[in-house]
Amino acid sequence: MVFVEVPLTAAVREATGVTGPAERLYGGEESAAWRVGEHVVRIGAYDRDPAEAEWCHRVAVAARTGGCAEAVAPLPIPGRGDGATVVRVEGRAVSLWPYVDGVWAAGDDPRTATVAARMLARLHRALAGARLPPRPRRNFLETGLAGDAEYDDPRLRDPQLDRWLAGFAARPLPRHALHGDYYHGNLLVDRGDPERIVAVLDWDESFVAPPEVEVGSAALEFADEFCENPADARRFADAYREAGGTAEMLDDETLTQLMRHRLRREGVYFALAVARGVQHDDEDLEYHRRRMEAFARLRP
Repeated sequence: MVFVEVPLTAAVREATGVTGPAERLYGGEESAAWRVGEHVVRIGAYDRDPAEAEWCHRVAVAARTGGCAEAVAPLPIPGRGDGATVVRVEGRAVSLWPYVDGVWAAGDDPRTATVAARMLARLHRALAGARLPPRPRRNFLETGLAGDAEYDDPRLRDPQLDRWLAGFAARPLPRHALHGDYYHGNLLVDRGDPERIVAVLDWDESFVAPPEVEVGSAALEFADEFCENPADARRFADAYREAGGTAEMLDDETLTQLMRHRLRREGVYFALAVARGVQHDDEDLEYHRRRMEAFARLRP
């Protein structure tokens, strides 16, 4: 994985009011997070719209105030007086967050998948009552969700999936705010208890849709990321449902087609990154190959 070089500059420090030694936290293909004492400074990509970031931050706040204490919400920017959680510094959207101690959740442990499914159910219940204005622009998973997108890559063209998505979009299913990128890399667990999630992070891809969309996406991520054993995805969905999640329609076809929607959108995202000049390493290329393979293999 190739991470972008984004320094914690003096201007960013001044805007966020942080002082002292800084530690670059792991991750960041387009942005970076720096820990400074009890705070984390997130420095977004150059094309990140502050209004869009503020909207996503409102989802995090809604999740926390709605009863999900593990949802990490942003802090107001010091000195602003208007409650804003984003400030543009040197062309980037910058935000300030509380630091939560923990380690990334394991991506290959069945116990983690069950705990994550239960947490997702709690998160959805916390978000079900949130009332938000429309997101300033669609996120990558929302695009094409009605089966109305066009795909340059012939491997991603699938009229049957498009028809299914159009039918799914027409159903009168409940819709509410979702995390948007729920996977083990955005979950922290207790250092001494890997089955206790202590933080849900990174709300940049939040959007509003039927919660089934996120269950399908998350089931894929917790089913070894390539869903070579569909029973793993089924177990995730069942654990979510047993925990009282808000999604109503979780039959096998729905789960599979929503996983394939996620895989197809990731294929588009990969192509866009290549077009922007992103240099992928061998690990990235192999991951993309296997995800594309899974998109074809899971076709009903």
